[in-house]
Amino acid sequence: MDAKTNLKAKLPSRHVTEGPERAPHRSYYYAMGLTTAQIHQPFVGVASCWNEAAPCNIALMRQAQAVKKGVAAGGGTPREFCTITVTDGIAMGHAGMRASLPSREVIADSVELTMRGHCYDALVGIAGCDKSLPGMMMAMVRLNVPSIFIYGGSILPGTFKGKPVTIQDVFEAVGKHSVGQMSDEDLHGLEQVACPSAGACGAQFTANTMATVSEAIGLALPYSAGAPAPYEMRDAFCMTAGEQIMDLILAGIRPRDIVTRKALENAAAVVAASGGSTNAALHLPAIAHECGIEFTLFDVAEVFKKTPYIADLKPGGRYVAKDLFEVGGVPLLMKTLLDAGFLHGDCMTVTGRTIAENLKGVKWNDDQDVVRPATKPLLATGGVVGLKGNLAPDGAIVKVAGMHNLKFTGPARCFDGEEACFEAVKKKQYKEGDVLVIRYEGPRGGPGMREMLSTTAALYGQGMGDKVALITDGRFSGATRGFCVGHVGPEAAVGGPIGLLRDGDIIELDADNGILTVKLSDDELNKRKADWKPRASESGSGYLWKYAQQVGPALHGAVTHPGGAAEKTSYADQ
Repeated sequence: MDAKTNLKAKLPSRHVTEGPERAPHRSYYYAMGLTTAQIHQPFVGVASCWNEAAPCNIALMRQAQAVKKGVAAGGGTPREFCTITVTDGIAMGHAGMRASLPSREVIADSVELTMRGHCYDALVGIAGCDKSLPGMMMAMVRLNVPSIFIYGGSILPGTFKGKPVTIQDVFEAVGKHSVGQMSDEDLHGLEQVACPSAGACGAQFTANTMATVSEAIGLALPYSAGAPAPYEMRDAFCMTAGEQIMDLILAGIRPRDIVTRKALENAAAVVAASGGSTNAALHLPAIAHECGIEFTLFDVAEVFKKTPYIADLKPGGRYVAKDLFEVGGVPLLMKTLLDAGFLHGDCMTVTGRTIAENLKGVKWNDDQDVVRPATKPLLATGGVVGLKGNLAPDGAIVKVAGMHNLKFTGPARCFDGEEACFEAVKKKQYKEGDVLVIRYEGPRGGPGMREMLSTTAALYGQGMGDKVALITDGRFSGATRGFCVGHVGPEAAVGGPIGLLRDGDIIELDADNGILTVKLSDDELNKRKADWKPRASESGSGYLWKYAQQVGPALHGAVTHPGGAAEKTSYADQ
């Protein structure tokens, strides 16, 4: 206790608790019931994205209480606060989705401001939905105070007519319903049972992908990312995290000691190995940016290219996060990657030990088929592939997990915005072999880089998911499957080639060789570029306007500030 208390001399909270001039500040803490001893202990921010927007966030406040008990047991003073979440499942398929990616920046910014304003010494962050996970991790590396990330946990699978179902089945059911292959009664019945508990979407969509990343990158305790939200053992992980944060304060281990280039490569490897969401190719560069590390979409894609796909997880496979946890969790996945040479074992983690040390006791489980040995993969190359070509000079990304045909050539069918494409799909106003192009949905053009799950799920529901391709300068949900290429850059809003396409242009997609091209000469593309005029934004004010002025390209993670490389003073050392 004394050792922890004596740390105050060099911790940020000394600015609000120490010395005669801080008597007014201390009076506020006494007003909240703190004792003199608690005021002079290290202050630990316990941030959660709790809200009543969706089941992924509803259990976070309970888990925060367990963290606070752990902090107190370790000799610290917890200070709980909440930040926002925009839940993609609710925002999907309408204008609300423009708020999703920008919410990542608001989460990181609001956590930073709360920590800075109140001079907290460390951070335990709890997040449950897609953008809240990277947003919380971005805040951790930006502030660079001792930090531990906690995932709120995944949802349990539902059951419909004797078969397991997830939210993916509901989105695809909309497509079936639109072509008369599902009745009103069955659609209503499915929607009532698909999401039976608290927790984030259960398959290897974006939330579970970034939860897997949190362990692989070293910011989360081993096994903590896998336990479903309803499991009582989540409280034990949270309690342990609260205690462990005090050890990190004592040891002086900070996020930038953990999140190195090697750690980012480890994170990209587990995304590829698990057939994770293409959104990781947006979030990993953004986390790297906060550290001052340049790690672009192409760097992510390079790791994807050489990492085997070994976890048979939905949407491309058979299992969900609960199944992975119950056969050995993320450590089982990481152990086989490490043993086969696909992970850097010398990276530090929040346990105070390296990845290799954390995984030393993990034994291979022969009585399961959720994870294959890295030497016997589902696919030799990763579940996600980077693309480049004259249609995507700044790159693009496609998830190949579960796909059989990795090449596609067809005529472009162009739509300016998702709604127009969704209407055409709903009315079946497209042909087999088409390449549907949804543009002006990039970070700036949207603004907000919406996900296209409603459209892609409807295509699958109509039985056309593998008969057409879709490309966009926007994003795809982790639940998307089929030949769907996202993050095409430069985006249409800044005059990228995707904005120059016309109906009938022949597009070639080759995920085997990482190529995305349109059969047009450079002269023709330059001629069209000269005739191109920017579109007026629909956002003339408010946060989306502000976001559009600041946001950078998807190549670098769609970030909104100069990042760690431009940092002049560190909050952690103030």
